[in-house]
Amino acid sequence: MMIGYARVSTQGQDLDQQRAALGSAGCIRLFEEKVSGAKRDRPELVKLLNHLHPGDVVTVTRLDRLARSTRDLLDIAERIREAEAGLRSLAEPWADTTMPAGRMVLTMFAGVADFERSLIVERTSAGRIAARARGVRFGPSPTLSADQVTHARQLIAQDKPVTEVARLLKVHRATLYRALNSVEGCPAAPLSGE
Repeated sequence: MMIGYARVSTQGQDLDQQRAALGSAGCIRLFEEKVSGAKRDRPELVKLLNHLHPGDVVTVTRLDRLARSTRDLLDIAERIREAEAGLRSLAEPWADTTMPAGRMVLTMFAGVADFERSLIVERTSAGRIAARARGVRFGPSPTLSADQVTHARQLIAQDKPVTEVARLLKVHRATLYRALNSVEGCPAAPLSGE
């Protein structure tokens, strides 16, 4: 059975052109939705994928109606393949997994996507190592500045309670303790009495 999937990104757009093209292509059943392709939660797409039977062919007017990225396309194509169904795009005839050439193209896409992912991981890792070597710190910015931590140390050294110093700096006591213990080259002042 030919099953069509039509999607537009906003409520203001209509599905008439896609409906007509999919109907002309011989689609017996249509799943349609008005939702951004960037959203993972596309209920009609989920229903379509759960509805597939061996021999069905999922047909779309263009691949960007079905998937938001190459990885997303490959994941959806894999779900369709697992159901022993096919995938066909009217605008991209090379994306027809009912034909050997279409299956080969998607297999090549999967290899390229996997290679690209490996390169990204490698570059990201190398970039982080280089940044750390230059002294770049990752994670959120410290809540307290170095001057505030120095001032807190001075107050604590003058026997001000940590709770009072934290209140003065408008931070939680645990935040102050972390800041006192994390400043490089500045061992925390003894915090006895609390």
